[in-house]
Amino acid sequence: MEGVSSLDEPLKKLLGGATAKVMAEHLDLHTVGDLLHHYPRRYEERGKLTALTDLPLDEHVTVVAQVADARILTFNNGRGKRLEVTLTDGSGRLQLVFFGHGVHKPHKELLPGRQAMFAGKVSVFNRKMQLAHPTYQLLDASDADEASEAVDAFAGRLLPIYPACKQLDSWRIAKAVDAVLPSARDAVDPLPASLREGRGFTPLPEALLKVHRPQTRADIEDAKARLKWDEAFVLQVALARRRYADTQLPAAARRRVPDGLLDAFDAKLPFTLTEGQEKVSKEIFDDLATEHPMHRLLQGEVGSGKTMVALRAMLAVVDAGGQAAMLAPTEVLAQQHHRSITEMMGELAEGGMLGGSDRGTKVVLLTGSMGAAARRQALLDLVTGEAGIVIGTHALIEDKVRFHDLGLVVVDEQHRFGVEQRDALRSKGKQPPHLLVMTATPIPRTVAMTVFGDLETSVLDQLPAGRSPIASHVVPAKDKPHFLARAWERVAEEVENGHQAYVVCPRIGDDAEEAEGRGGKKAKAKKAAPEEDGEKRPPLAVLEIADQLRGGALSGLSVEVLHGRMHPDEKDDVMRRFAAGDIDVLVATTVIEVGVNVPNATAMVIMDADRFGVSQLHQLRGRVGRGSAPGLCLLVSEAHEASPARARLSAVAATLDGFELSRIDLEQRREGDVLGQAQSGVRSSLRMLTVIDDEEVIAAAREEAVAIVAADPELERLPELRTVLAALLDKEREEYLDKG
Repeated sequence: MEGVSSLDEPLKKLLGGATAKVMAEHLDLHTVGDLLHHYPRRYEERGKLTALTDLPLDEHVTVVAQVADARILTFNNGRGKRLEVTLTDGSGRLQLVFFGHGVHKPHKELLPGRQAMFAGKVSVFNRKMQLAHPTYQLLDASDADEASEAVDAFAGRLLPIYPACKQLDSWRIAKAVDAVLPSARDAVDPLPASLREGRGFTPLPEALLKVHRPQTRADIEDAKARLKWDEAFVLQVALARRRYADTQLPAAARRRVPDGLLDAFDAKLPFTLTEGQEKVSKEIFDDLATEHPMHRLLQGEVGSGKTMVALRAMLAVVDAGGQAAMLAPTEVLAQQHHRSITEMMGELAEGGMLGGSDRGTKVVLLTGSMGAAARRQALLDLVTGEAGIVIGTHALIEDKVRFHDLGLVVVDEQHRFGVEQRDALRSKGKQPPHLLVMTATPIPRTVAMTVFGDLETSVLDQLPAGRSPIASHVVPAKDKPHFLARAWERVAEEVENGHQAYVVCPRIGDDAEEAEGRGGKKAKAKKAAPEEDGEKRPPLAVLEIADQLRGGALSGLSVEVLHGRMHPDEKDDVMRRFAAGDIDVLVATTVIEVGVNVPNATAMVIMDADRFGVSQLHQLRGRVGRGSAPGLCLLVSEAHEASPARARLSAVAATLDGFELSRIDLEQRREGDVLGQAQSGVRSSLRMLTVIDDEEVIAAAREEAVAIVAADPELERLPELRTVLAALLDKEREEYLDKG
């Protein structure tokens, strides 16, 4: 199998230490194989210019354009120099700006009429799109050998434009690819020969060559079809094997017992379940009754009654002699679930207590910040089996937690839990427990097949009776400041009518955060060039906005804050007072995104709404309109009217259908983001596949994968596929260890 080795070579060997270091740190590319799978994002034709009108803001872009004019301006009484260059593509214009000592070389080289590739981050300055200090490579310099060499290096007329970063532009990546391209012939082909020939795919080495150095557009299509299929197929085989392995595991069947807790609970429900809830409950009860562990994903809009379905499943398991655990992503949420479940159950949640029902059970809470005595008691109740239901955070996964007989695990908001945590919790049972995963983020079918491909899916798509409509509007704070003033008036009116409101901000705004920067590393103070106020201002912060509102638009109302850095008791206290109606306006970060349930809150103002993702905005909005009064959601943004950010906000304002929004979200996000975040390594390995466009590929690959795994679960007859799979899963394990 020496074929694998040349692709496993570290890049350092071929490219030198400095380039390899940048590739590892900024692009997560470590080996020759990694770089071969770093595909061009698009291709430009030589002599053809990039459309400059629809460049994405705040992204690192590479464009091919022509210089229209260039001039040096001075400021600070002649002490400062600035070079402004205008690029054109025939349809639009783009400004480049260079400062200080950096102006001399570009001033000599970027003459009107010259064509070049430019790379940099798109920003807006004085309402014009600009690139500040871009790097560039001339494409038509007759005298500069380097430039003509750069042009000749690319096959044909197609210039590959690679996903790049500030430290390494696209054409330097192209040069590095040239150095590793000969190794492509050693690529191990994962597709079984019969499948490859049956579908008429190009062999893998040839596909890699064509994707990096195409002679024609047809080469690109050929290569893409093959590489997409590989990704979908290898991933689906991994998932099919995981599903197959799960079906081989033993589990205790938990069959419904008549006249138990569940029947008592159903009898006291003040309303009837929706058809959807009945149907999904039946799917779950059927799964629970089998001797293999259930693995089911329950997706449903905010407020579609998922918790009710999950609670009934938990009660059925308690009736059958097992225990059920519900895992929530945050303490605020765990406390809230605990509160709402004990309220729904009433005396049935007081098993073994005075006044409790003889059919009842104990419902305990377990979180990291509990006092020692309460924690000891909770752990004791779990180990003796006194507690049938436990609700908690990651604290449930700790080694010290022992169960009497864990039968069902419910995970809330799956996108915050990787596969590993599920496995850790699973090992708590005598046998693997049944698993129900709930998410309020509507997931298009293809993503469900990919991200949650190891789970069966149930969907709750009806809203229970009594939920009110939510009106959403975009408030353009920069263009129309009086709209923002009106937004605060609307909030005051809601409070006057006896309701409450949320104000959401992207940032907390305390010193700890400023010092740490956004990513936990100390942020260096940036020195802006004299007039680079085109720099984006920092996102609005909870503490500042709360102070402004108390002293201004909402003075006289009780305005409180809630954010992740508060002490858990303090957080709980604020939530309790808000739920009780003692607080009029809650200014918060996205800690309120999931599960906070205050039916009396009818209005929400989201500041800097363009800094949130589509599905996040949809989640946040789901916090209002939970009672009988209609909800109002105002999306405040300073984003330019023509920007993609504003288009996203308009989409959110235009529909309440989460599935529709998740589709829009997918179409607008860059490849890779969708699956990444909290999912484990396999998921973020998608490079060529875009989950939204490639539904047929994914569905077909899934079918082939299921058939292959059913016939040969260990892939003994397919050693190449096994090798490729092992590499993919190794990466996943490695990432898991890094995280841990």
